Amino acid sequence: MTVTEAPLPGILLISLDKFGDARGSFFESWNKERYAREGLPFTFVQDNVSYSSKGVVRGLHFQNPNPQGKLVHVVQGEVFDVAVDLRVGSPTFCKWFGAILSAANNTQMYIPEGFAHGFMALSDLAIFSYKCTALYDKAGDRSVRWDDPDIGIDWPIKNGILSDKDRHAPLLKDLPREALFSPNQRA
Repeated sequence: MTVTEAPLPGILLISLDKFGDARGSFFESWNKERYAREGLPFTFVQDNVSYSSKGVVRGLHFQNPNPQGKLVHVVQGEVFDVAVDLRVGSPTFCKWFGAILSAANNTQMYIPEGFAHGFMALSDLAIFSYKCTALYDKAGDRSVRWDDPDIGIDWPIKNGILSDKDRHAPLLKDLPREALFSPNQRA
């Protein structure tokens, strides 16, 4: 396992070792002790899996209060995975980082609390799995527009397929200030 810090502080790319032979392959997607040895002592309380067809965009989602850190990876197919810094006062506020995650490259991304997260399916079918550091909280469920020009994400497919929730998500400038993460907030 190799851990690399992304250009936005707190976001990590984790390349997993994969072992294979004529029968197929095997990899360990989570091991508390192994991750702790790498300085990643995360505590996860919920796992989620989504199935998406090519062009589907899920996000940009975040939760506040009760923010979630997420460890994400692709079980089948390929996605463009994105995190956006929503920590008011951060030197990287409103900046984004994106990476291709796929079953082939066997890479995970850790998105810490204080970031919005989203992805776009690039393969005909993408099975996406993620572990969360906090339980889903409907009252804190929030979104920001996937194509917000002030964020400027360079999505690989320009016309994403969206849920009603994501299609009608507000622009970042239209979110109430209290919806974002304050400098004193745990994030």
